[in-house]
Amino acid sequence: MVFLKKMCNFAAVELIHRLKYHLVAFVVVAIWGSTFVFTKMLLQAGLTPAQIFTLRFIIAYFLLACWDVLMHSSSFRLFCSSLKDELLMVTLGITGGSVYFLAENAAMLYTTATNTSLIVCSCPLFAMLLIALFYRQSEPVSRVQVVGSLLAFLGMAVVVLNGRIVLHLSPLGDMLAFGACLCWAVYSILMKPALERYSTVFITRKVFFYGLLTMIPYYLLRPEEADPSVFQTFNFSILFNIFFLGIIASLICFLVWNWVIRQLGTVVATNWVYFNPLTTIVFAWWILNEQITLWFLLGTVFILLGMFLADRKKIA
Repeated sequence: MVFLKKMCNFAAVELIHRLKYHLVAFVVVAIWGSTFVFTKMLLQAGLTPAQIFTLRFIIAYFLLACWDVLMHSSSFRLFCSSLKDELLMVTLGITGGSVYFLAENAAMLYTTATNTSLIVCSCPLFAMLLIALFYRQSEPVSRVQVVGSLLAFLGMAVVVLNGRIVLHLSPLGDMLAFGACLCWAVYSILMKPALERYSTVFITRKVFFYGLLTMIPYYLLRPEEADPSVFQTFNFSILFNIFFLGIIASLICFLVWNWVIRQLGTVVATNWVYFNPLTTIVFAWWILNEQITLWFLLGTVFILLGMFLADRKKIA
């Protein structure tokens, strides 16, 4: 009897902890879902997608590096333990930074927002497939998780399409969006070996650094976007938006997201990406007075049920 009581208490504590991790993941995705407003305002002010990405990552990297030096001066390190691990960090910087953001933002120039959202937010499916291929032993994917992920994807599609089943195909734009989707899927699964050997702060700092470093070839091809005269147009509103994207959406959210992946696992954590368009719509309803439809509510139910099933193996 005492043993059963202890087991029940342990299960309850474990469930509370997992719910806490899920809540944190939701907050991160909600913030990322709101960034479209800040990015759109910066684009309207004349900044390019590459400039926005560069400024937000410079702010995030500088603040995180300063904090890391101050808090871990004795154990502060610049490089990984091996060249292989350093190349892993380069790949994370590319897939979670430079190429991902450039592909996603460029896709918006050639295809619709609906297509971009639908394609980019399907990355959990590809992450789950990659996990099943490369980590079958250490992080096996169950049938329940597959069903849950597919149901969550269906819910996300219902939310994005909003009752419209006709997609406007644009090969170039859709391929760019698909490239961004694959980038985030690869970033998610590569976080697993990285987190096994290094701290969340160190990994995030390296992601910011290599994300910025791999932007140099882009500016060599488009030197006009590196013109420092862009700073002359900055006002309080522009600075506020940039610092929000740099500090909140990049520095804090990337740190917390990498921590969530460590706690929940790649499949469960990445499934929260399905909430991205959902939180965007809620934000638009709150700020821009856009209407919430029945399709939104139906899609939300599918996403919540799918998330529950995707995590069922962990909490049963």
